[in-house]
Amino acid sequence: MTTQPAPIVVGYDGSTGSRHALAWATAEAVRTMAPLRLVEALELVISTRPAAGHVVPLEAVRTVRTRGLEAVAESVRLHHPHLTVETGLVGGAAPKVLIEAAQDARLLVLGSRGLGGWSGLLVGSVAVQVTTHAPCPVIVIPHELRQHDHHGPAVVVGVDGSKASAKAIDFAFEQADSLHARVIALHAWTSPYLTYADSTSMLAFDEEQVRNEARLLVAESVAGAAADHPDVQWTTELVTGSPAQALVRRAEFADLLVVGSRGRGGFTGLLLGSVSQSALHHAPSPIAIVR
Repeated sequence: MTTQPAPIVVGYDGSTGSRHALAWATAEAVRTMAPLRLVEALELVISTRPAAGHVVPLEAVRTVRTRGLEAVAESVRLHHPHLTVETGLVGGAAPKVLIEAAQDARLLVLGSRGLGGWSGLLVGSVAVQVTTHAPCPVIVIPHELRQHDHHGPAVVVGVDGSKASAKAIDFAFEQADSLHARVIALHAWTSPYLTYADSTSMLAFDEEQVRNEARLLVAESVAGAAADHPDVQWTTELVTGSPAQALVRRAEFADLLVVGSRGRGGFTGLLLGSVSQSALHHAPSPIAIVR
C-alpha cells in the first residue's frame, strides 16, 4: 500500500508575492509529485462605514473569493494535468489559517508581502509570524524575485553546529537533490571567536586555528547529509564577519537560502533567531526557515 506524499501548502491572496509563491510551489510539487494545496484566508476588515441601505452579504463575498481561488487552481491543473491541486478558503487571520493548514504539510510557501503589506516593510507580518510558528519548513519568496547569472543552480545553507542547523543541512541537500543543484555550506564567525572546547568557554585569537576548526565543524556537520545524497556536490565557504550578512550576500547567486530557525546563539524563548530573522528580511533569493 502506497501512502500519498504530504502536500505543499501555498498561501495565496492574489498579490504579486503570492503569485511568485504559487509558481515556486507548483514547480516543487511537480518535481516531488506532491499534492498542491492553495489556501486563502478570508479576513474581512471594515475600514469605512457602509452607506445607508448598502449591504454586501458575507456569503456573496465568500462565493466570489472561492470562485477566484478555484479559477487559479484550474489554471494550474490545465498546465499540469497530473498534479493534484486542492483549494481552501478559510475564515480567520492569515497567520493562524496558514499555520493550521500546514499541520500535515511537507512545506509551506508564501510571498514575503501580501496585499496587506506596506511597501516600506521588507517582509510582511504574516511571513514573520508564520515562519516563527509553522510546524514545517517555510519557504518565503521575495516580493521582487530577481534573475541571477551563476554557474549552475545552487543551494546555500548556514552551518553553525546547532541542532537547527543540522536540520537545515538535511533540508538543503534534499532540495539540492531535487533541483540537481550544488550545496554551498557557509560558516561565518567574528573575531575573537568564542569556543566551547572541553565544555569550557574560551576566546580564540589564532585566526588560522579558528579557520581549521570551522572547516572541521562544517565537514562533520555535512557528513551525514552528504552520505545520504551522494550525487549532490557540495563546497565549504568560510568567512569572517556577520553570519546574517554573509548569508544574504551569498544568496545573491543562489536559487535557495536555507537557515535554521535558531542557531547556537539563540535564546530558548525565541523561536526565530537573530540570524534567521535578519536573513528573512534581506535575502534576495527564496529562503527556507527550518526548525
